[in-house]
Amino acid sequence: MITLTPGDTPLAAWRAIYRGAAVALDGAAQAGIAESAATVGAILARGTPAYGINTGFGKLAHVRIGADDLAALQRNIVLSHAAGVGAPMPVPVARLMLALKLASLAQGASGVQPRTVVLLEAMLARGLVPVVPDQGSVGASGDLAPLAHVAAAMIGVGEVFVEGARVPAADALDAAGLQPAVLGPKEGLALLNGTQFSAAYALAGLFEAERLWRTGLVTGALATDAARGSDTPFDPRIHALRQHRGQIDAAAALRALIAESEIRQSHLTGDDRVQDPYCIRCQPQVMGAALDLLRFAAVTLGTEANGVTDNPLIFPDTQEALSGGNFHAEPVAFAADIIALALCEIGSIAERRLAMLIDPALSGLPAFLTPRPGLNSGFMIAHVTAAALVSENKQRATPASVDSIPTSANQEDHVSMAAHAARRLLPMAANVASVLGIELLAAAQGCDFHAPLRSSPALEAVRAALRREVPGLAEDRYFAPDIEAAARLVSSGAVADAAGDMLPALEPT
Repeated sequence: MITLTPGDTPLAAWRAIYRGAAVALDGAAQAGIAESAATVGAILARGTPAYGINTGFGKLAHVRIGADDLAALQRNIVLSHAAGVGAPMPVPVARLMLALKLASLAQGASGVQPRTVVLLEAMLARGLVPVVPDQGSVGASGDLAPLAHVAAAMIGVGEVFVEGARVPAADALDAAGLQPAVLGPKEGLALLNGTQFSAAYALAGLFEAERLWRTGLVTGALATDAARGSDTPFDPRIHALRQHRGQIDAAAALRALIAESEIRQSHLTGDDRVQDPYCIRCQPQVMGAALDLLRFAAVTLGTEANGVTDNPLIFPDTQEALSGGNFHAEPVAFAADIIALALCEIGSIAERRLAMLIDPALSGLPAFLTPRPGLNSGFMIAHVTAAALVSENKQRATPASVDSIPTSANQEDHVSMAAHAARRLLPMAANVASVLGIELLAAAQGCDFHAPLRSSPALEAVRAALRREVPGLAEDRYFAPDIEAAARLVSSGAVADAAGDMLPALEPT
């Protein structure tokens, strides 16, 4: 069970929620929520215009709304803004989005009623996850369309996922013993405004990238041994001189992964090769730079997850509603863009190692890693698949944050495109998982040719985990299931886990 402490929830908690952990809100937040809701009432009693409380929205902010229509105003914004298209969000990402919204509302700056927060928490606890189309946000004025679908489910409109099935929201709420929300002043806007859709996708991409980065070190070390590469480039003295933290950490992990390898020991002397190709020799520099990017993104997204991105914001101490721009998701867009760059390079250098392994002129191994090349094609087309996936990721890595398009009759004239930046990360991660899965198969196959010599204990544990799922490739066979199994091991974290605890964490110590 993860207890959300509004404004102070660590990255590890968001990671656990994404991986399926149950969620509860710190009960101490209730007082602040109630005080914020009371402040909205006080603002209304003064009769002065307050955006989204007694006015229209966006370009219609100049239109005053009478007291009799305030409830209809909030319901209407939910229904009109639930205009998303596309496939539903994956349930793990949607759950994370709900938790992010819950933590934001619970900070007492959004003016929602305590009962609304209780309903959102109950939906999470009982597995009611709104069906949210994943297209329709430009990343400012908040993720309006996606979050409107969340709010719609809360008022009993639309659909939710319950144990994998799509169920009408009203029916699911009733079956769970929950009453649909009746939105009061400011509540519809508070539920819609915010960056939680973009932030959830970006965090999901970050957590998948973290796992792939760790796995890329393992497959890279195994490929190094398969090619009888040198571990001299991992010497700590080299990296201390350059000083980049990620590079130092990556080199240390690579040294640990290959330590005590019989294969490495077999060519310490008498090897006339002076330097390995860059895909082997520069692993600490490339993977270390990727780690530095992921750590920067982790700080940005951790801050975003603990922030309030509503508008206007309610300040009970001064009884004010202040209009600002916290809904603008530029920090999320930048973070997602650099995660995309890191993902792209993790896959790119892995593909180069794979290309090296299948080329006997570079690796000294049989052509395409098959004992009888010619009769068998071995890893020839598996490499082509990896190359295709890497090129696809290069196209997807184009920054989204540099784009903008005016909306709402030019009232919202600069937007972040954070939703676009973040949504592409999971497909990119899936591509990298397949590339690393193919490299894992190839590197293990390459080490097979060095028998009876063995790799290091850590890498032999990885090979054993793979061989429990996929046997060695003695002759050509239907290859797609092998790749699928290897990619599944990568995506699940089993490859990194098999290597032990020598891989650095995303959160630097």
